[in-house]
Amino acid sequence: MSTVETESLCGLKREDFQTTINGKNTDLYILKNQQGNEVAITNYGGAIVAIMVPDKNGNLANVIQGHDNIQDVINSPEPYLSTLIGRYGNRIAKGRFQLHGKEYHLAINNGPNSLHGGKQGFNAKVWDANQVSTQALVLKYVSPYGEEGFSGEVTVWVAYTFTDDNELVIKYQATANKKTILNLTSHGFFSLSGIANPTPTIENLLCEVNADYYLPIDETSIPTGEIRFVKDTPFDFRTPKPVGQDINADDEQIKNGAGYDHCFVLNKKEEGDLSFAAKVTEPISGRSMEVYTTEPGVQMYTDNWADGYKGQNGATFPRRSGICFECQHFPDSPNHPYFPSVVLEPGQTYSQKTVYKFGTEK
Repeated sequence: MSTVETESLCGLKREDFQTTINGKNTDLYILKNQQGNEVAITNYGGAIVAIMVPDKNGNLANVIQGHDNIQDVINSPEPYLSTLIGRYGNRIAKGRFQLHGKEYHLAINNGPNSLHGGKQGFNAKVWDANQVSTQALVLKYVSPYGEEGFSGEVTVWVAYTFTDDNELVIKYQATANKKTILNLTSHGFFSLSGIANPTPTIENLLCEVNADYYLPIDETSIPTGEIRFVKDTPFDFRTPKPVGQDINADDEQIKNGAGYDHCFVLNKKEEGDLSFAAKVTEPISGRSMEVYTTEPGVQMYTDNWADGYKGQNGATFPRRSGICFECQHFPDSPNHPYFPSVVLEPGQTYSQKTVYKFGTEK
């Protein structure tokens, strides 16, 4: 996977990502840092299609799942593959919520619930793109009033920066002209061993999550409302353990998620602090990824539904070959008054920051 081409280390070609959708142009943007490593992003859904970083021996590989052309991104079997998510990351029960005394109805696209903003969420939009430097890209999207059933017009900016410390920094800002709800995230499917045919399982990753509590879910993956202590459960990642150690445990919560597909309540000294959320280390390559976020939660998803579909450069993505750390507010927050609020008022600015820091350990 580490064949160096003139355009990019990842072997992806700009022209393969160029098309016009509803009068807007799609393209591929390459961010390179001083270490010579690389991140590739398309403005269709803000999909991250490559992160080229070294292993402990200096060998570069792509550690994020994606596609190698725009048509495959648009028609992916996994529509959220490493894309931006909005207006509402995660699930809203029965697609319904109340705001200023009115009930709103969203598209039902995941069992009985609404998932990731509905049928045509931010993952399926062409964003305006401005590559401001070799290391930074800014995307902008204006979500019109009533889009997918949500109130208000929302203007969103997402800035990706690839630092010289191999940190992919994602900053989000948004404003609305009417009271609405908003919960943005990036849904990266990370494969630290490097994508391949087939991409290896993530069950051997050593994983740590900085959370004493998690949110149990019902059989449709909606939080029950309980905030449960992780101790003596498969969800205790307070000290590092292999992802696969308890992934098939005889446990109601594991069964409800078909593995891990749960929101962890991050330990925070202060609301909105940029703080450590999670870390995974791949024992063979030595690659590691640390996650930091200002958000109160992180959804850990272990790619429980993939079936070996084709990705970029001939790679295939079997079940549990990727791991996601979607930093966000809690699922179904509008229907749980004591969850942190996702309401955005006119005149307020929504902002959050998430960092994925790549490194190596011998």
